[in-house]
Amino acid sequence: MGLPALEFSDCCLDSPHFRETLKSHEAELDKTNKFIKELIKDGKSLISALKNLSSAKRKFADSLNEFKFQCIGDAETDDEMCIARSLQEFATVLRNLEDERIRMIENASEVLITPLEKFRKEQIGAAKEAKKKYDKETEKYCGILEKHLNLSSKKKESQLQEADSQVDLVRQHFYEVSLEYVFKVQEVQERKMFEFVEPLLAFLQGLFTFYHHGYELAKDFNDFKTQLTISIQNTRNRFEGTRSEVESLMKKMKENPLEHKTISPYTMEGYLYVQEKRHFGTSWVKHYCTYQRDSKQITMVPFDQKSGGKGGEDESVTLKSCTRRKTDSIEKRFCFDVEAVDRPGVITMQALSEEDRRLWMEAMDGREPVYNSNKDSQSEGTAQLDSIGFSIIKKCIHAVETRGINEQGLYRIVGVNSRVQKLLSVLMDPKTASETEMDICAEWEIKTITSALKTYLRMLPGPLMMYQFQRSFIKAAKLENQESRVSEIHSLVHRLPEKNRQMLQLLMNHLANVANNHKQNLMTVANLGVVFGPTLLRPQEETVAAIMDIKFQNIVIEILIENHEKIFNTVPDAPLTNAQLHLSRKKSSDSKPPSCSERPLTLFHTVQSTEKQEQRNSLINSSLESVVSSNANSILNSSSSLQPNMNSSDPDLDVLKPTRPNSLKNCSRQASLFMTHRISFPSTRAVCELGYLQPVGRGGMGGDGDQTPFSAQPASLTEWKSKKEQCFPSHGLFSSPLYKLKSWKGPAFSSIN
Repeated sequence: MGLPALEFSDCCLDSPHFRETLKSHEAELDKTNKFIKELIKDGKSLISALKNLSSAKRKFADSLNEFKFQCIGDAETDDEMCIARSLQEFATVLRNLEDERIRMIENASEVLITPLEKFRKEQIGAAKEAKKKYDKETEKYCGILEKHLNLSSKKKESQLQEADSQVDLVRQHFYEVSLEYVFKVQEVQERKMFEFVEPLLAFLQGLFTFYHHGYELAKDFNDFKTQLTISIQNTRNRFEGTRSEVESLMKKMKENPLEHKTISPYTMEGYLYVQEKRHFGTSWVKHYCTYQRDSKQITMVPFDQKSGGKGGEDESVTLKSCTRRKTDSIEKRFCFDVEAVDRPGVITMQALSEEDRRLWMEAMDGREPVYNSNKDSQSEGTAQLDSIGFSIIKKCIHAVETRGINEQGLYRIVGVNSRVQKLLSVLMDPKTASETEMDICAEWEIKTITSALKTYLRMLPGPLMMYQFQRSFIKAAKLENQESRVSEIHSLVHRLPEKNRQMLQLLMNHLANVANNHKQNLMTVANLGVVFGPTLLRPQEETVAAIMDIKFQNIVIEILIENHEKIFNTVPDAPLTNAQLHLSRKKSSDSKPPSCSERPLTLFHTVQSTEKQEQRNSLINSSLESVVSSNANSILNSSSSLQPNMNSSDPDLDVLKPTRPNSLKNCSRQASLFMTHRISFPSTRAVCELGYLQPVGRGGMGGDGDQTPFSAQPASLTEWKSKKEQCFPSHGLFSSPLYKLKSWKGPAFSSIN
């Protein structure tokens, strides 16, 4: 129920009812005054809290912006780059939101606090002043009236008239004050309805503006949020697969750590305790030692893990001899003495165990060294890229595409191992493998057929995309620009041997068909990349770094599937130069030495004085097995006139006509061509001539500046094949020479610096 109205006519009567009504209005004004004071106090507290909140959120945003993700490996996938950028995006959104909040806070004081303070002081304060004046006039009027009524009637008429006039004057003044007071009270009550509520509305409008700005930010952020959600899910899925791989490698390392050591430039390395002579006796200091057998260099670095990992200066000496210490000649166990060429005296070292000492002794005493064997973890089965192999893959693909292209989880769901092995034994049986019938019996499940296809690819002696190109494919996947990735992978695919490329094309065409039906089989291009990446690009050794590169292997397969028509049906453009590749990469990989497959091929020619010598020294070119770099292409083009005559009638020359687009062209002039290939090991750089040469010593593992020595005497094909593995142990170089020599009659040639 509302307040009763104050009538001006009641001011004259000044009845008790009028007074009660006036008191109710006065009480309402007092209540409003107290409420506004509390509201102003709470409003100031709210503004202060908002400032503190804004400050805390800005600090939180600064913390997010300062943190940088460090991913394992020398490059990041698109998903990892998106996730790494997310913290900065979050910080930007929060800062933008807080900028709007600060504007709202600054306006809140003007639109809320100031108007309320003004209304309370000017309007309610004026009503209070009017009340004081009204109460004062009431007392004055009542006092004069009582005094006037107490006058005696015996007073003179003039005195009574004067008293009556004075009372009338006071009554009139009281009446005017009463009217003004009632007017002011009603004015404040009416003003309260808009001057009190309007600032609150303005404050809420500012609050809504802030919230709307947040809504707009959320809309703008929605695209990145969707992309980030997909990247997080992809990364989580890769993590599940990578985690199982890392756990498997960890278990293998536990069972046999020596068998799974990484490829090292050192013949032997590890911790040894070195005896050092002091003024008062001797002490044993822990060192991390490395030994290179070819250069006989021993490097010792003082290092103790217990002392916080602080190391001293390294010392290198050249080994002269190594002798095992007799047990009764020293109190310590597992000791051996080392004599150095460039250091007087004997260096006594203590190994960590008897087996460790045996390995160090075998590495240093001139006997056959024990290198860290890096065995291929995959089984060296009988699977080959021959007619049987192509027949098996084609039969599996035909069965999948005709009977199970829409089966969910295709290639992801594995078959029973015993059934898979049985199917493979049937398919690989020479008696039935040559049959032209493409259909595999319907009794075999699709998951068994797909598992057989993947298993056969794993049984190949090497991965389909070859060990020597693996690092190149990985680097191509790490390029920042998608077009550069496709171009580089396009070029690398055409450097693969013909059979490998044909098999890869057959497989990618099939996987593209599978991906086109992903709505039914749920196998997208990304899912197929996860399944086939580790199979087609399996690493030569199992390491954590290799497992971390699985995500880039998957990207390579995705690119091959999505661009299979362009990659396999068109000739690649000229490969990117080193400068272009450097600009395309997000992170430089200069710290890693390039593999042999990435070194440029170079042509050297010599012109003999007589036609007879030219004819005897000609080397006939077979199909080039890899696409050479841009440097080599330019040399090949400029040297086309130096190609041996393909129409030569010399019976000693076994001529094979080029079938690849980058083969050397025919020419009439004969010259002896030497194809060289730069061989890079972690600690040496040598240039060797491809051909059937007889090696003098073991090369390829020497120190800086060493060359791989070769004899100046010619050798037969059989001798070269038996010797080349000694020159290049466990590196798989020159598996198929670029130039085949049927017979050799000319002068010898030696290594080129």
